[in-house]
Amino acid sequence: MPAKSGSSRYGAVAISIHWLSAILIIFQFITGFWAAQLTDSGSKIDLLLLHVPIGNLVLILTVARIFWWWFFDKKPVPDSSGPHWQEVAAKAVHLLFYVIIIGMAGSGIALIFLSGANEVLIGGQAGALPNFFDFSPRIPHGVGARLMLALLVLHVGAGIYHHFVLRDNTLKRMGIGR
Repeated sequence: MPAKSGSSRYGAVAISIHWLSAILIIFQFITGFWAAQLTDSGSKIDLLLLHVPIGNLVLILTVARIFWWWFFDKKPVPDSSGPHWQEVAAKAVHLLFYVIIIGMAGSGIALIFLSGANEVLIGGQAGALPNFFDFSPRIPHGVGARLMLALLVLHVGAGIYHHFVLRDNTLKRMGIGR
C-alpha cells in the first residue's frame, strides 16, 4: 500500500494515524472516565500516569495528521454515490473531532498545571492529587469527553451503516477489506 492516498483510497500514513488515534482515544475514554470515579489518590495517580502521556500522544498524532493533509497528501475524492448531506455531515464530524481533540488536550494540560497535579504526576512529589472538580478546565474537559464519545458513536455507526447497509467502499477506503 502506498504511503500517500490515491483518488479512491487512503494511503498507509493516513490509515495508520487514523487507527492508532482511534485505539488511543478509546484508551483515553476508559482511563479518563475510570479515573474520574476513583477516590483513592494512589489509584488515580496510576491511571493518570497513563492518561496524561497518551493524551499528549493523541494531540501529537492529530497535529501530525493535520500537517500530513495540508502539506504532503490529499484526501481521496469523496464517494459521490450518496446524498450531499452525508458528505457535509462527514466533513463536519471530522472537523469536530479535530477541534475537540485539540480542546481536550488544551483543557487537560491546563487542568494538570492549574491544579498543581503536575507536581505529583511529573515531578514525582509525594502527596495526594487535588480535587480536579475545583478547577474550571475540568468542565470543558468533561464536556469534551462526552461530545467526543457521542461523535465516536456517530462515526462508528456511520461506518457500520455504510459497510453493512449500503455495502459501499467507505470502510475499504480506510484499510478494512480489499
